[in-house]
Amino acid sequence: MTTFTERLRDRRLDAAPTRAQSIAFGASGFPTQLMAQTFSAFIVYFYVSHLAVPAGWVAAAMIAHGILNAVLNPFVGAISDRLRTPWGRRIPWIGLGIVPLVVAFALVWMPPELPTAGLIVWFLVVVAVYDIAYVVVVLNISALFPEIFRTTDERARGNVPRQIFAILGMILGTAGAPLLYASPIGWPGMAIVLGTVCLAFLVWSFAGGMVERRVPEASVAAPLPFGMQMRYTFANRAFVPYVIGSLFIQTAIAVILAALPFYVRYSLGAPEGEGSILLGAIFVTAIPAIVLWSAVVRRTSPRTALLWSVAVFGLSVLGFLAPTSILAAALVGVAVGIGVGGLLQLLEVVLAQIIDEDAVRTGHRREGAYFGVNGFIVRGSVVLQAIVAAWVLTASGFDAALGDAQPDAVDGGIRLMLAVIPVGFVALAWICFFLYPIRTRDLAAPSPAS
Repeated sequence: MTTFTERLRDRRLDAAPTRAQSIAFGASGFPTQLMAQTFSAFIVYFYVSHLAVPAGWVAAAMIAHGILNAVLNPFVGAISDRLRTPWGRRIPWIGLGIVPLVVAFALVWMPPELPTAGLIVWFLVVVAVYDIAYVVVVLNISALFPEIFRTTDERARGNVPRQIFAILGMILGTAGAPLLYASPIGWPGMAIVLGTVCLAFLVWSFAGGMVERRVPEASVAAPLPFGMQMRYTFANRAFVPYVIGSLFIQTAIAVILAALPFYVRYSLGAPEGEGSILLGAIFVTAIPAIVLWSAVVRRTSPRTALLWSVAVFGLSVLGFLAPTSILAAALVGVAVGIGVGGLLQLLEVVLAQIIDEDAVRTGHRREGAYFGVNGFIVRGSVVLQAIVAAWVLTASGFDAALGDAQPDAVDGGIRLMLAVIPVGFVALAWICFFLYPIRTRDLAAPSPAS
């Protein structure tokens, strides 16, 4: 009778994944985005407003969280590429990390009764565990994508369920969490409910969709040292324009999300809660748009489809300059959602193509290194977003103490932050992706995983 570890070791992918495997793998997008969105949207509010921790201490803790998350990405990615076990390179990381990830996520919202200093220590320790587990699990799941799906057609189809699950996770993270913590179960109940849901989805995805390819022993090259991995990665002529373009795209999206609450209240004069209408218009539209862009990339090439989606996104965002009502802004949001769907679908497809090209050149498949360095660099979007928001709001004369009676310049500044500045970043991204040198659909002979 075979043991569970033996069954796990013997479960390998030798051909294209089945539909059931693709859906199960894609299901991982739901819990990972649900946790990330809930954490980013409500963690400051919970510790400052509910637990009365001084905002300055929470801000310092969040900076530490951001630095740790960014630094972990390239190191975890490089170590994962070097790992050799009977169960593969990625599966052990994911299998060992799922439970700590979910438990740490739940404990963030369930601190014991402690003084302020104790709460800060709790936050730092638990969030550090959450960060480490999140990077370990999510980076290795991402690294499996180019290995499971090997052609542009497979990747275009295989990424559809993953991104749809991810959007549903984003929606539940922003809309569902407040309904739970405002109910009688409170914050601890919310943590238990969301943690249980996340664990169920991750176990389903791990058991049904996360599988590595069988590699003949003769084809397995010796792992590269960390320093050589980084040199090869930053010397890649395709990766450099791609990752800079990704940084600009992520910055544009971050600036838009930061500007939307100000836009709703101070430019449109609508209640703050109606911001969910704009977010809903964008993300709900992005779901069918993912399917549309999947068809586009299967008929063109990753580079061409990405250029088109960036152009659609940038031109649509300019539409936010005109509306004077929530309904008109929501219609613009529908157009923006079409472009967002393309970005969600195509960025990882293009990165997978870069990994294929690197494997042909170097003889190593280094998904972990590329996803890790990409994660490290795009974290810079948070810094750029903060700089843009602070500069625009200060320059326009925004003063929170004035309430809704802001100077006339504030409306113009907010529209500049929501539309014009993001389009500038999108234009820079389009130039980067135009310089992306791989113009074919697929490489002639993708190398096996090493």
